[in-house]
Formats: sequence, C-alpha cells, structure tokens
Amino acid sequence: MSRKNQKAEEEAGAIDLTPMLDVVFIMLIFFIVTASFIKETGIEVNRPEANTAELKKNANILVAINSNDEVWIDKRRIDERNVRANIERLHAENPKGAVVIQADDKASVKLLTAVADAAREVGVIDVSIATEKK
Repeated sequence: MSRKNQKAEEEAGAIDLTPMLDVVFIMLIFFIVTASFIKETGIEVNRPEANTAELKKNANILVAINSNDEVWIDKRRIDERNVRANIERLHAENPKGAVVIQADDKASVKLLTAVADAAREVGVIDVSIATEKK
C-alpha cells in the first residue's frame, strides 16, 4: 500500500470535533442568556420581624436603608434627593416590577416614608417593606 493511500485512510477515520464544539457554544450562550441573576442592594440590614410577612415574586427594584439612614440601590449609596430619579430609571426598565424597601429596624420612619413616596410618585403601584418572618 502506498503512503498516500495510508494517509487518506487515517484522515477518513478521524473524528471531526467542529460540530460538537458548535453545540457546546450554543448551549453556553443559552444558559448565559436564560440565567436569572440575583439582585442585591449592596448592604445587609436588620429587618424588623412581622407575623404577616409574605414572599414577593416580582420584586426587581430593591432599596435598602441602613441604621445610619443611608439609602442604597444597586450596590451604590444614593443621596436622599436622587432616590426618585433612580427608582424612575429602574421602573422604566421593568414597568411591571415592584419596589421592596429593605429598611433596618433602626432606620428613621421619615426616610422610609420619603422613599415609599418617591416610588409612588414615579408610578409604582406595588411598594412593600421587607420584614423577617416571626
């Protein structure tokens, strides 16, 4: 057998991995696009306890108020005067989403009310306060 024929037979018996790599990349893209990302406010707060606490499914705008009365949205500290603009921007991205205020149990009620009012002024109907279940 000639050397040419032997090399041609080896190439014919080789497995082509290109289609398999294409499938792997398509699956990777699918999982990246469909993955759900956890939204966080950027700080941990001690939420007050409540007997009537319920789980919110469509909470996509999270606002945190810590014990020093600092407002946090999307892992950034926000000035109290800019809360309305930030909620308005996030509400424009997802108009059906709800606002959940995660207020520390030592946060002032005045600031909590101001944040809730800002969300209502923007047009968010579903505004709630995060609590711990007793």
